[in-house]
Amino acid sequence: MSLDSTVTLQPVIDTERFVLRPLQVSDVGLIEHYTSDKRVAGMTSSIPHPLPPGACQAFVDRAQAPDRDEDVWAIDGTQAGGPEVMGVISLQRMDRNQSEIGYWVAPPFWNTGLASDAVKALVAANPLNNKTIFASVFQDNPASARVLTHCGFEYIGDAESFSVARNATVQTWTYLKRMG
Repeated sequence: MSLDSTVTLQPVIDTERFVLRPLQVSDVGLIEHYTSDKRVAGMTSSIPHPLPPGACQAFVDRAQAPDRDEDVWAIDGTQAGGPEVMGVISLQRMDRNQSEIGYWVAPPFWNTGLASDAVKALVAANPLNNKTIFASVFQDNPASARVLTHCGFEYIGDAESFSVARNATVQTWTYLKRMG
C-alpha cells in the first residue's frame, strides 16, 4: 500500500509559559467550550454563534488534514500547570510566500499577555519561512490590535470582513510584518 499525499508536519514551539503544538482530537472539548462563548466567536470572522454540533470536531479534522492550507496550533499550558488549550493560533497560507496569522484566547486568559506571547513565539519561529505575515482585526477589538503592534506588525489600512457569529460585515484594521 502506498500513500500518494504528503503530510506537512507542524513544529512544536516551546516557550517558558506554554507550548504551541498541532491540534489533537482531545482538544475538541476545550475548543468547543471556549468558542461557544459569544465574546470569543464574535471577535472572529469564522466561528459561528451559536456553535453548531460537530463544528469543533470538523475544525480539528481540517487542521489535521494532510492537504490543509492552514496550520493551527493549540496554546497548551500544561507544562506550566495550565489547561491543554488556552487558545488557538494559526497561519493561513497565501501566495508569494505569505501567510495570515489568526488567533483567539480563552476568556480566562484575557489581559494576561498570552496572545502577545503566542504571536511573538509563532512569528519568531516562522515555521512556514514566510516573507510577510498579515493580520486583520475587528476595529471594535483594540486589544487585539495592540497585540499586533506590540509584536512589530505595521498598520497598513482599513478593510472589512464578514463575521459569521455577528451575521454582519465588520470594519477591520489590517497589519503586516515583514520577516527579515
